[in-house]
Amino acid sequence: MRTRSVGSVTRFAVLVLVLAAVGCKHPAAVSPATPAAPVAPPAQPTVTLEATPTVVQRSQSSTLRWTSTNATTVNLAPGIGTVAPEGTTTVSPTDSITYTITATGPAGRVEASAHITVTGAAAPPESGGPSATLEELFNREVQDAYFDLDRADIRGDARAALMQTAQFLRSYPQIKVAVEGHCDERGSTEYNLALGDRRAQAAKDFLVSLGVPADRMQTVSYGKEKPFCNEHTEACWQQNRRAHFVLAR
Repeated sequence: MRTRSVGSVTRFAVLVLVLAAVGCKHPAAVSPATPAAPVAPPAQPTVTLEATPTVVQRSQSSTLRWTSTNATTVNLAPGIGTVAPEGTTTVSPTDSITYTITATGPAGRVEASAHITVTGAAAPPESGGPSATLEELFNREVQDAYFDLDRADIRGDARAALMQTAQFLRSYPQIKVAVEGHCDERGSTEYNLALGDRRAQAAKDFLVSLGVPADRMQTVSYGKEKPFCNEHTEACWQQNRRAHFVLAR
């Protein structure tokens, strides 16, 4: 009987020591959460533009050189359009002109400009000159703008043609023109009339961006009704996809 009591007391003492040890343990420390790093705002775009040389004679060229940072789109005007973030291009202006480059990014928009002075530019003809001579000059200097199938945007060769046309129209401010939109034979009459209208308007808008007043130009669409070529080939269809200029009377 005594032995059982001693064993019970021993077991009880061990249990008390275990419970005391458990009760003395401290809870594990919890590290505070690391705050998220602040998101940096987008950087402001930058752009530079320079012309070399800045003074040229008519028919001479100048090189435009630009660089930009933090920009998603870069546009060079007049007459050039969207360009790479940095690069060069050669221009041959016939009159003194200021080129402006615009860089646009998530943080805003910035501009830079470069002026080219053209010397020795020919003076416009005196009023009252022979109309036949003026018409001959018009037919020789004014160039049509051609388009891709189902498109009305100004492609590279059309840009060059329209720049020459703008040069002539700026030199002869008394001239007014009709801008005709034409299409090839494919597609419905209604579709081609709408497409021809977009082509004529695109050519007019491009000339306006080059300094030709809008009130000197009117637009009209003939769709596929007045083809320049009647063969059923791509070469012929390309001739019919154009913005054509007519001397207004």
